[in-house]
Amino acid sequence: MASVLRNGTYRRLFTAQVIALVGTGLATVALALLAHDLAGDGAPAVLGTALAIKMIAFVTVAPLVTAVADRVPRRILMAASDLVRAGVALALPLVTEVWQIHVLIFVLQAASAVFTPAFQATVPEVLPDERDYTRALSMSRLAYDLESLFSPVLAAALLTVVSYDRLFTGTVAGFLASAALVTATALPRPAPVERTGGVWSRAASGTRLFRATPRLRALLALDLAVAAAGAVVFVDTVAVVRDHLDRPAGAVSVALGAYGAGSVLTALALPRLLQRRTDRTVMLRAAACLPMVLAAVAALTATAPGAWSWPALLGAWAAIGAASSAVLTPGGRVVRRSTADADLPAAFAARFSLSHGCWLLTYPLAGWLAPWAGLPLTAAALAALALAATAAAAVTWPVRDPDRLDHVHPDLPPGHPHLADARPAGGGWLHGHHYVIDRHHHHWPGRDGARRKSPGRSGRRSLRSPR
Repeated sequence: MASVLRNGTYRRLFTAQVIALVGTGLATVALALLAHDLAGDGAPAVLGTALAIKMIAFVTVAPLVTAVADRVPRRILMAASDLVRAGVALALPLVTEVWQIHVLIFVLQAASAVFTPAFQATVPEVLPDERDYTRALSMSRLAYDLESLFSPVLAAALLTVVSYDRLFTGTVAGFLASAALVTATALPRPAPVERTGGVWSRAASGTRLFRATPRLRALLALDLAVAAAGAVVFVDTVAVVRDHLDRPAGAVSVALGAYGAGSVLTALALPRLLQRRTDRTVMLRAAACLPMVLAAVAALTATAPGAWSWPALLGAWAAIGAASSAVLTPGGRVVRRSTADADLPAAFAARFSLSHGCWLLTYPLAGWLAPWAGLPLTAAALAALALAATAAAAVTWPVRDPDRLDHVHPDLPPGHPHLADARPAGGGWLHGHHYVIDRHHHHWPGRDGARRKSPGRSGRRSLRSPR
């Protein structure tokens, strides 16, 4: 998997990502301590609001920025985002009021909502071969998981020798280093973008891609299934561990570590697995595990704890981590396969925004249901949501889902450049190619509007197919 690091451009981008993630992890710990200093017992409310602000920024900012971002070189855009994040981290230790934290968090997360989709759209251009791109996706997933495991450990070690406000200094250094690496990296020239419509229309273009493409609609449903299971882990772990199992505070970190370990191991195994299985098979089977595990968690929390309960919880959390990683990691392949090169930024921004919209739904469900209805009903409700989302994905994503589709153009005039290989048929012009939604293809061909060919898997080739 690490063979993709031989590509110097990707190596610098990946290093920038890892450094920025470590800085973000340090800031997360420091922010919790800052909130405690300012709000005391109200610190959970401060952090809960900050989490909601983060999701709102992700959902709203990414599509809007993408609508105008093609006017700015992607390297400058990512570096500027890092500099904004560094400025916010520099200002956080100086705040004296809770509302100031919320304003700065919105600015910080808005900058992240600019950086992440731009980074995701750049990687497939740097690594056009699908096997290399799959390895890069697993590397990114691994980076996120390892950050969640080791950043708290690093923060704890640093806090033994410095005060928590110095952790923000590490965050600033991380973002500045990331900006320097991005600036020093020569990136491929993106495909030219044909601007149509106003800013709001372009902002919605990625969402239209998801709405019009069956496998992308299925991807969004799978993101909702992951969010349903992940919300139980991230929101309700402390209640399960401390209140139901009556274990010490340190056990909360162990339980979250089990989730991370399951995700890490799956990310390492996925590149080889995806050479033998289609994205649809891997992702749907993994998603189908999530409601079953949540049902087991409902049963675990509904019964009196015993000697088996703690190992069972660790196994359940590891299983959720593994299944979530198997759904999330190939998602970039699905977006890339379903999008023209020029539309990659809009498509990744749309997925970034829409997937975080799923979390914006499930976080409150997991948080509000637990104290009102109890842990068993909370896990059961989110299991039902995950099951419904997985079933919707299975129905929406065709079993036979080839890249090449034969289809008829009734609206293009004879001699149009796109019809170079077409022949008259059915009141229009028939031809076939790698099919994506773009300026010549506004709707997905139905059963009566296309002849499907070449059902083989899309692996072992570049996805930069002729459009």
